[in-house]
Amino acid sequence: MSDGWATVLVAVVMVVGLAGTIVPVLPGLAVVWGATLVYGLLVGFDVVGASIVAVSSLLLLASAVTGFVIPKRSADGADVGRWSQLIALVAAIVGFFVVPVVGLVLGALIGLFLAEYANHRTAAAAWTATVAVAKGFGLSALVDLALGVVMITLWGAWALTVLW
Repeated sequence: MSDGWATVLVAVVMVVGLAGTIVPVLPGLAVVWGATLVYGLLVGFDVVGASIVAVSSLLLLASAVTGFVIPKRSADGADVGRWSQLIALVAAIVGFFVVPVVGLVLGALIGLFLAEYANHRTAAAAWTATVAVAKGFGLSALVDLALGVVMITLWGAWALTVLW
């Protein structure tokens, strides 16, 4: 495969991966990172390429950490109990299979609202907790999107050095 075709193919895969930072059914940054690695395998690793794969690996790790920490802090800040968080997780998994694509998010939010409503006995408290956690996940998605843009930009710089 020529370097030009490898570049086009990897770019398309990366765009799908970047979309996955927002659409929960797609893998996201793991796809962007994997495409970067495959690009290196196709065109060969030089110092620039190896450095970019290393930095992309660190960014993927940062995404994993922030994807857990930001929503967890939002839940803790809204005083969401562990049982409510567990129920939301189970509801997200069920929702994923019941309503494709959006069921993951809907299941989590509905499960969290119902668990918090059962816990506090007021819709206002349950709603406040649900909104706080939703904001945490939204912020986490934006962080992933930003990290993905950085990863793709780094790869693009590498691809330019390969093509020219």
